[in-house]
Amino acid sequence: MPKISHKIGFIGAGNMGQAMIGALIKSQSSAPSDLFVCDIIKKQTDALQKACGINVLPDNSILIETCDVIIFAIKPQSVEQVLADLQASSVFKKISDRKIFISIAAGTPIRKFEHYIYDAIKDDKKRQMPILRVMPNTPALVLSGMSGLCANDYATSEDIELATKILSSMGKVIECRESDMDAVTAVSGSGPAYCFYLAEAMIEAAVNLGISPENASEMATATLKGAMILLENQSISAQELRQKVTSPGGTTEAAIKVLDDNGVKRIIIQAVTAAAQRSKELSN
Repeated sequence: MPKISHKIGFIGAGNMGQAMIGALIKSQSSAPSDLFVCDIIKKQTDALQKACGINVLPDNSILIETCDVIIFAIKPQSVEQVLADLQASSVFKKISDRKIFISIAAGTPIRKFEHYIYDAIKDDKKRQMPILRVMPNTPALVLSGMSGLCANDYATSEDIELATKILSSMGKVIECRESDMDAVTAVSGSGPAYCFYLAEAMIEAAVNLGISPENASEMATATLKGAMILLENQSISAQELRQKVTSPGGTTEAAIKVLDDNGVKRIIIQAVTAAAQRSKELSN
C-alpha cells in the first residue's frame, strides 16, 4: 500500500472508525503517530490508544486544527449536533491551511456538511475545505470492504486520490456521483446483510436435512466465500457462472427452478430497490 504522510483525524471511535484506523496501521499506509481520534466515549479512545498507539485529542475542534484529513466516523443521528457544536466554536472560520473533510455517515448528504462548514465563508476559502462523502460497508472490519466515494465541487483530483488511498487500506473503492449514493448504499452498504440472510437460510435448510448446526454453518460460510472468490477471479459474469454449474436435470437445476418459480430474483431486486428508496428518504 502507498504511504500516507498526512495527519488523519477521526471524529468518532465506533466500529467503522476503529476498522479504518486498524486498516491504515495494518496495511502500513499510516504510522500510528499520524492518526488522531476524539470520541465522547473515553473508554473507546483509551482502548484504541493502548492497542494501536494513536493520539487521543480532548475535543473535535483541536482535532480539526491538528489534522490534514478529518473523517466524520459518527452515526447519522449525531451529525447535526456535532457540526453545530463545531460551527459554534468558529473552528471552520479559523482554518488557514488545507483541510479535507470526509463523512462516512450513512444517508447524510454533502449539503448538510456544507451548511455548517461553509457558513459565512467565502468561496476562495471553501476551496481550502473540500467535502467528500463515503459509503463503506461492514466487511471493512476484515479489510474486505467496498466503499463508494463522491465529492463536492471544491475537491480536486488529488483530494479524491488521497481519500481513495485511505479507503483502499480496508478494501475496494469506486468513485461515483452523489446521486448514485442511494444505489451504492442499497447494493454494497446493505449488501452484506443479504449475504447473511442467504447464509441463514442455507444453514437452516442443512439442519432440517439432518446436518449438525456447526457443520451446517461451516458448509454455508465456506461455500459462499468460495463462490465469491470464484466470481471475483473469473472473467465471466455471475449469470454465466451460475449457468455453468447448473447441469440439465441435475440437483442445482432443481433448486434454481424453485427459486425461479417463486420469483426470488424479482423479490431480491425489489428488496434492493426498497433499500435505495429508504436511503433517499433518509437523505432528505
